[in-house]
Amino acid sequence: MSAGGRLAGRAAVVTGASRGIGAAVAERFAAEGAHVYGVARDRGALAALADRIAAAGGAATAVPLDVTDGPGEDRLGGAVAERHGRLDILVGNAALLTGLAPLGHIRPHDWDRTVDVGLGANWRLLRAFDPLLRRSPAGRAIFVTSGVGHRPRAYWGAYAVAKAGLEMLARVYAEEVRKTPVRVNLVDPGAVRTAMRARAMPGEDPAALPPPEAVTGVFVALAEPSCRRHGETVRAR
Repeated sequence: MSAGGRLAGRAAVVTGASRGIGAAVAERFAAEGAHVYGVARDRGALAALADRIAAAGGAATAVPLDVTDGPGEDRLGGAVAERHGRLDILVGNAALLTGLAPLGHIRPHDWDRTVDVGLGANWRLLRAFDPLLRRSPAGRAIFVTSGVGHRPRAYWGAYAVAKAGLEMLARVYAEEVRKTPVRVNLVDPGAVRTAMRARAMPGEDPAALPPPEAVTGVFVALAEPSCRRHGETVRAR
């Protein structure tokens, strides 16, 4: 960790932090000086993330939590408020892809769970952390989207609908905080070498895709106090 890093002294919550883009962003934020709260369901992967960050000289708190657990998110908000008095950076990265299928073939449980993780949980995050973001002199909310959130693609069903809803959620929130120091943006990372991508595209060569670490730069730029972008969708590459 750099004591003079670009995010020095800032507190950040990153969801979906156990692997993939979430883990890469959490490690990069910690390397830039932020105290990172990594949120995910996988306790073992979170513990490994916290160990890697600590070994590199950074600060991280592992938060084993299902993002659809609203009371759990409220408790996390209380813990962050007690320790820091504010939240500087919120990254809504957690998402779920249960498989690709025609709309009429998606099981109701899969639809509900996918939309709740990708959309409902992010509303709950805002509900829990909006007051803390407003307390920051430079609050930043960053949500991870996908091209299918604004370009219809057959068989992506619930995942695409969740991302489309997330994009509108972020834009509405951006309008609500426009006259405050809070800045809200979306990141479209494009095709990245993740387990979710491999499930969606089993015939694709993962080695041909960039690793999650390759897209972390845009998250740092949007999380900096000096960032003035607001209400935008930013491509990582």
